Amino acid sequence: MYRWLSLLYPSLLWHVPVKEKILYLTFDDGPIPEVTPWVLRELSKRNAKATFFCVGNNVKKNPEVYAQILAEGHEVGNHTFHHLNAWKNSNQDYYTDIELTEKIVASSLFRPPYGKIKLSQIKTLKKRFRIVMWDVLSKDYDKDLTAEDCLKRILRSARPGSIVVFHDSLKAENRLRLLLPKVLDHYQSLGYTFHSLAEFNTVQKSV
Repeated sequence: MYRWLSLLYPSLLWHVPVKEKILYLTFDDGPIPEVTPWVLRELSKRNAKATFFCVGNNVKKNPEVYAQILAEGHEVGNHTFHHLNAWKNSNQDYYTDIELTEKIVASSLFRPPYGKIKLSQIKTLKKRFRIVMWDVLSKDYDKDLTAEDCLKRILRSARPGSIVVFHDSLKAENRLRLLLPKVLDHYQSLGYTFHSLAEFNTVQKSV
């Protein structure tokens, strides 16, 4: 599915064209104190870097967790302030929500919640953001899947340059705690390293 979508929307970042064994792990919907610090510890154990697409309201409520993400050398991106569905909101309401997050998350990276975005919004937002999608979705938020199901999805699809989506959220927590260490250890054993999307972010980060 992602291959034909990437052809349909080529201005969006779906996959990083690298030949080296690199995976780009991303985490959506945080930061929250119950999950994000644990994710950071797991990444630190393996010298892995990632990109966190932050919900502005969560940054506002948990500034110390957001500061920890930055302090540990990870990248951040804008995920709207209230996790808005672009298809269910007016363009102006959507842009206003993104701008609220811009005030506290300094980044030129943006990911639309639910992966949903209108063509008109792409045309407007790409003037100041790199819109980041993915080619591997763990579905760790899906209560009908087990952690093993999510792992199989990743193992089936991830390849050099893949952008992989996890969620540092309460909804995903139970599956993520089992899934993430297995993904990190498996790909590290195959010689992969884990990078953030820092090369695509040209805005100076600050807390």
